[in-house]
Amino acid sequence: MKILVTGCAGFIGSNLVDRLLISGHEVIGLDNFSTGRQKFIDNALKFTKFQFINCDLLSAESIGKYFDSVDVVFHFSANADVRFGTLNPKKDLEQNTIVTFNVLEAMRKSGVKKILFSSTGSVYGEAAVIPTPENCPFPIQTSLYGASKIACEGLISSYCEGYGINASIFRFVSILGERYTHGHVFDFVRQLRENPNSLNILGNGKQRKSYLYVQDCVDAVLLALLSQNEGVNIFNLGVDDFCEVNHSVAWICEEMNVSPSLHYSGGDRGWIGDNPFIFLDTKRIQQLGWTPKLSIKEGVIRTVQFLQNNDWVFSEETLN
Repeated sequence: MKILVTGCAGFIGSNLVDRLLISGHEVIGLDNFSTGRQKFIDNALKFTKFQFINCDLLSAESIGKYFDSVDVVFHFSANADVRFGTLNPKKDLEQNTIVTFNVLEAMRKSGVKKILFSSTGSVYGEAAVIPTPENCPFPIQTSLYGASKIACEGLISSYCEGYGINASIFRFVSILGERYTHGHVFDFVRQLRENPNSLNILGNGKQRKSYLYVQDCVDAVLLALLSQNEGVNIFNLGVDDFCEVNHSVAWICEEMNVSPSLHYSGGDRGWIGDNPFIFLDTKRIQQLGWTPKLSIKEGVIRTVQFLQNNDWVFSEETLN
C-alpha cells in the first residue's frame, strides 16, 4: 500500500513509519519538526520506499498534492501537551483541530477513503465509569487538548458520513517507550540526571494512571489497518491495569539507582486538566486479537533505559 503518515518524525509516528517500511509499504511522511526529531527518521530515510516532506499542515494549499494516489492516511500529527494548554489555547485549536480539517479536505479532494487517527483518552475528561469504555457518556471537558481532539473526532465522523470515508480512531492512554521525549517519566529522569538527591512531583503522587508501550500501541494500530470494519471505528488503547505516580517514581529510581528525597506540590492532580484516574476498557480492540506484551512497569523501565542511553534528547535544542 501507499501510505501517508502525518507527524512521521514524532514519537509514535516514527515508530509506526519504521514498522510500515519493514512490512514493505511505500510511505510518505509529513512533518515540520515542531515537536518531531530528525534523528527519529534517520532509519526510515535508508529505505527507498520512504519519502520525507518537510511541510506545515496548517498550510492547506500546499499539502494537497502529497495525498494523490495514497491508499491510507495515518494522521498522527498533533500538539500533545495537555499540561500547558491553558498558556496557549490557540495552539490546540490550530495544531489539532484545524490541521485535522486540512488533512480531511486533502483526502476528500484526492479521493482517499481510509484514515487512522490518534485521539486520546483525555476526551473522557474525568469519567464516571471506570474502566472507561468507548461508549461512555462524555463529561464536561477538563483540558483544551481533550476538547480539540473531540472536535477532530467529530470532523472525521462527519467526513466519513458525508464522503464515504472509513476511519479508525484510537483513544490512547499515555504512551511510553523508545523515542519518548514528553511526559512525567521524561521529566523525572531529567530531574534526577541533574540532581539525583531530589525529585519534585506535581500533585500528591497518588494520581492513578495507565500507560502503554509504544510497540504494543503500533501493534494495535496495524491490526486495525488490516481489519475490514466500515464507517467509524473507535478503539481504546491501554493495558488492563493502572499505577500510581508514586509507583512509577519507585521504578524509575530503582532503574537509575538513586534514592532522592521526594517533594510534592500537593493536591490530587498535577495541573489544570490533569485527570487523577485514567483506566480504559480495551475489550473492543482485544476482540480483534490484540493484547499488549509489556506491563506498565516494563514500559516505564524500557523508557528509562532509552533516555539514559540517548543523552541528546535532553539537549536544549531538542526541547519544546
